[in-house]
Amino acid sequence: MTVHRVAVLALDGVTPLDLAIPAQIFTARPETPYEMTLCALDAKVATTAGFALVADGGLEQVRTADTVVVPGFEPLLPLPDAVLGALAEARDRGRRVVSICTGAFALAAAGVLDGLHATTHWRHVEELERGFPAVTVDRDVLYVDEGDVLTSAGVCCGIDLCLHIVRRDLGAEVANEIARGLVAAPHRDGGQAQFVPAPVAVAGEASLSATREWALHRLDEALTLRVLARHAGLSQRTFMRRFGEETGTTPLRWLLNARLGRARELLESTDRSVDQVARDCGLGTAANLRLHFRRALDTTPTAYRRTFTRSASRGPARPPADTYSDREWPPRR
Repeated sequence: MTVHRVAVLALDGVTPLDLAIPAQIFTARPETPYEMTLCALDAKVATTAGFALVADGGLEQVRTADTVVVPGFEPLLPLPDAVLGALAEARDRGRRVVSICTGAFALAAAGVLDGLHATTHWRHVEELERGFPAVTVDRDVLYVDEGDVLTSAGVCCGIDLCLHIVRRDLGAEVANEIARGLVAAPHRDGGQAQFVPAPVAVAGEASLSATREWALHRLDEALTLRVLARHAGLSQRTFMRRFGEETGTTPLRWLLNARLGRARELLESTDRSVDQVARDCGLGTAANLRLHFRRALDTTPTAYRRTFTRSASRGPARPPADTYSDREWPPRR
C-alpha cells in the first residue's frame, strides 16, 4: 500500500490523552498504510499534565503530511504565526486537516474552518462561536466531517473520529479490528450527543454493556425494545432511560448503526449477495439495506463494495462520508 503520512501536531500545553489517541490509532500496522510522526514547533513540548514530550518532526512534516491532526491544548490562544501558517498551507495544498477537542481553535485561528461546520469540547463551544463567527459550531455532535476537514468534541470523541477516518480510508473491517484492540466501540455515529449525563453506571446499577454485547452477536434476529429490555432485566421505560444515559442515543438508533456497520464489514470482506448481507445484518431485505445505505452513506451497497474492492491494494480511498446529524438530510458536501 502507498504510505499515508500522518503528522500529529503537538502544540504547547497539549493534552496527553488527546495526543495519545491519534498516535495509537495511526501507528504503523501491517494492515494499514499509515506512517505517524509527532511534530511540534520546538523539539520539546509542555503538556497539561506537567511533563514534557520530545517531538521527532517539525512544521515541515506538517506541511507535507497527507493528514494533519491537532490534539487539544491549553491555553487556547494566541498561537505562533509559524504554526498557523503551516496549518493553512497544509489545507491550501489539499491535505486532510483534523482536530481533536480544543484543537479546533488552532484550525479556526488558521482560517481552516472558515465557512465550515465544526465542533469542539462542549465546555468551549460558546468560546469558539464568539471568537470565530465565520465557523458554524455544531454543539451536540461527537464529530463533524466536512470532507478534508474534520473536527471532534472532547477526548473520547477523538477515538470515534479517528476510527471514522480509518473506516473512510480502509473500510469497516480494518477500523473494527483496531477498535477491538483498543477495547473501544467500533462505531459511534457522529450525530450523537457529546454530553452524556451519566457516562458510567451509578452505584448499585449494572451497566447495559452486556446487553449491547449480546445484541451485537444477534443482529440478524428480531431485536425489539421489549427483547433488549427483557435481556437486561428492566422495564422498557427504565431500559430506554438507562440506555440513553450510557450511550447518548436510543436503542433502535444504536441497533441501526450496528447493523449498518455489520453490513459494511460483510460487503468488504465477503462475496455474499446484497440480499444475504441484508438478512445477515438484520435489515431484512436488499431494498431496506439500500434505503438505509442511501440515507446514511449517500451510496448503494454495490457501489460501496466496489469502492473498497478497487482500493484494497492501494491504500486510503475516499468513500462517501457518513451522515452525522439526524437534523440534516441530505448530508453536507
